[in-house]
Amino acid sequence: MSLAPRAVLVHRTTEYEELLARHGTHGQADFFLASRGRSIRDVARRHHRAQQALAAVAAAVPLQWRQTRVERGDLDRFLFAPEDVVVVVGQDGLVANTAKYLSGQPVVGIDTEPGRNPGVLVRHRVEDARRLLRSAVLPGRSADELTMVEAVADDTQRLPALNEIYLGRPGHQTARYRLDEDGEGPGRKESGGEAQASSGVLVGTGTGATGWLRSLWQERGSTLALPGPAEPRLAWFVREAWPSPTTGTSRVAGVLGRGQRLRITVESDRLVVFGDGMESDALSLTWGQSVSLGIADTSLRLLD
Repeated sequence: MSLAPRAVLVHRTTEYEELLARHGTHGQADFFLASRGRSIRDVARRHHRAQQALAAVAAAVPLQWRQTRVERGDLDRFLFAPEDVVVVVGQDGLVANTAKYLSGQPVVGIDTEPGRNPGVLVRHRVEDARRLLRSAVLPGRSADELTMVEAVADDTQRLPALNEIYLGRPGHQTARYRLDEDGEGPGRKESGGEAQASSGVLVGTGTGATGWLRSLWQERGSTLALPGPAEPRLAWFVREAWPSPTTGTSRVAGVLGRGQRLRITVESDRLVVFGDGMESDALSLTWGQSVSLGIADTSLRLLD
């Protein structure tokens, strides 16, 4: 007998909850914010709105389903099951934080603050939750397959991400490494690469092209065509490459298709690799280790 679907409601701690955890009481938190020219009213109002949205989505789960909740900080310890329907209740970034832990489960993005969030990934309102959950398990239900990026280290560590992967020094000091491209594309072949010193390397997807990746692209005035969210293509940029007698700047941007990889060999004491801004869940690499970055085998199934 097959298990009933399980709705996994993903949320994150609100600013109000963080203030209470730090200051103990509403009054102390209010005093702290007032001393800095802010009011706790808006913070509390947003908290209650988020709680109401989470409760409404929970009430919309079909009675015969199972359901559970997981906070953003616990995602790396939560075991998603094949029959799960993942409901992200919050902001766009929370969908990206969740995506790396999934393996094809359908995802519904619920926007708790319409008009405040861009709504690129949290595309739906709270009142749509009941309809979306019931249709999520229907055969042939359409979904956008959003391309993801992955980093694979030579010791088999793997890190996927929905928006982008950053490689560099903790604290963003100068990173030293050797960069090369290899793969199956026309004219691609392995070479010795280029030794570089920079503030890091960013490899992003079409979904990430609406955020950090776009800011680099725009600041640089790049002529690269950024990928679309469902397009099997990545864009990469080296941040602030430094020219010296031993380091070059001839390879500072490019695109990667399927079968093409960006290979980086560490020439520093320690470099970290993290995805979608989650520095707490990073790979740590040291002298001589290498990591390859390219399109991930899995994608995010985001219900439209």
